[in-house]
Amino acid sequence: MRSRNEITVGMIMCLFVVNGIRAADNFDWPQFRGPDRDGISRENVLNPKSLSAGPKITWKINVGNGWSSVSICGDKLFTMGNVNNKDIVYAVSVKEGKEIWRHSYPCDPGNHSGPRTTPTTDGKAVYSLSRNGDLFCLNIDDGKVIWEKNILRDGGGENIEWGIAGSPVIYNDMLLMNAGEGGVAFDRKTGTKIWSSGGKGGYSTPVVFKKGAMDCVALFSSKGLCVVEARTGKQRAFVDWKTSYDVNAADPVPVSGKIFISSGYNRGCALIDISGTEPKIVWENKAMRNHFSSCVLFNGDLYGIDGNTGKGTLKCLDPTTGKEKWAQNLGFGGMTVAGDKIIMLNESGDLFIAKAVPDNYGELASAKGVLTKTCWTAPVFCRGTIFCRNNKGDLVAVDVSK
Repeated sequence: MRSRNEITVGMIMCLFVVNGIRAADNFDWPQFRGPDRDGISRENVLNPKSLSAGPKITWKINVGNGWSSVSICGDKLFTMGNVNNKDIVYAVSVKEGKEIWRHSYPCDPGNHSGPRTTPTTDGKAVYSLSRNGDLFCLNIDDGKVIWEKNILRDGGGENIEWGIAGSPVIYNDMLLMNAGEGGVAFDRKTGTKIWSSGGKGGYSTPVVFKKGAMDCVALFSSKGLCVVEARTGKQRAFVDWKTSYDVNAADPVPVSGKIFISSGYNRGCALIDISGTEPKIVWENKAMRNHFSSCVLFNGDLYGIDGNTGKGTLKCLDPTTGKEKWAQNLGFGGMTVAGDKIIMLNESGDLFIAKAVPDNYGELASAKGVLTKTCWTAPVFCRGTIFCRNNKGDLVAVDVSK
């Protein structure tokens, strides 16, 4: 017979276990590149050995052509696709992949067919953005339209060659978007324009960071890196960064008061100090040439995919010097970091899990042909599951939990 103290300890331990499970189940991924917009999942339940017998695909659906990633809130997963010249915003069950609601509207698929952005949610509404600037605020429960705008028509910017690709970012009561040289901001509750800029933006998603005590936004425009005040849109810094076809697509990465930028077409990368009155390039080289897959800063090191579509190399860089630490030829694709591991899906649909360490490339597991090509969208790790998508709209949930 157990003593009262033993029973009490047992009950406390059960509570810890139950609460731990509940916490793991409640991890959300509410926007492009995750909860902190840095491409890192804080979940530490990824079990690479689960791929040893092949990927355990719990569900698979088709959401139409496009490159949209997924966002997750509660029991719903959100993504976008294009079918028969209509964009569709989907809400599906995270666990089963069953459709809960959809919202559609006319939109030409464009070249490289389909939407490029990922829906964003604040837990009450879902914000979606088309390649032509159609911005919708949708009720998270049923997908009904709360308000709608066009950020180009109502914000005054110009569209870009391959269409808007930067996802909406929530900042306080604002939605920040990469349209115009210095971005645009709308009130997320009413759709009222707060500030805007003219000209052409870039293909990256806005990144909010601290410049001293001030909240600022880093935007990769068609001509370079633009830093503006988050509240007012007032420009604080600009760095010329011209590329072939005006493609600046990978997100800027804040690094200890500086900003790392990288572009493809052999343009290369640089670390820029914006702490003073004028920005200064600390170093610049061609060790990392992100076509559009953004780098991840993890434990002081940069991990990313160097090269354009068709040929790419996973690399680790020292952000303070730009020196390459290791390189592994896995092809082009997208990546994220979960716990202390890199998850990469290459454009052929092969999935890799490796150690996120600067010493060398240490592969822990891989699986061939999780999807058919072309896979350019970065995988998402949430709730012990890797979500992978290809351009044809095939979306799969791969269980890699313990």
